[in-house]
Amino acid sequence: QVQLVESGGGLVQAGGSLRLSCEASGRIVSINFMMWYRQAPGKQRELVAGITSGDTPNYADSVKGRSTISRDNVKNTVSLQMNSLKPEDTAVYYCYAVARAIGPDSGVSTTRAYWGQGTQVTVSS
Repeated sequence: QVQLVESGGGLVQAGGSLRLSCEASGRIVSINFMMWYRQAPGKQRELVAGITSGDTPNYADSVKGRSTISRDNVKNTVSLQMNSLKPEDTAVYYCYAVARAIGPDSGVSTTRAYWGQGTQVTVSS
């Protein structure tokens, strides 16, 4: 019922910056948490940053001080500005949202979690 589409990934040199964006679409009633996860090759998916509907952010220690998460509750978007990028930031970044949406046939709204398809971030040394 909700689609998440990420954008903004790419190749950047160490020390550079990237801004990731994620747009949610569908028959959305409300979005609670919006988060960014990442998964590097051979590693488990890990939380990078999250933000509540009240704009309270939280960050993984690995990106704290270098990243800023923000959201637009009107446009249903979440962004992650990442600065001072390091090679260890290389991963596929996934948008995650907990949203209440109206079902396609039932007309009843339900709350569940959704994932985007991911966007690749590669940081060269």
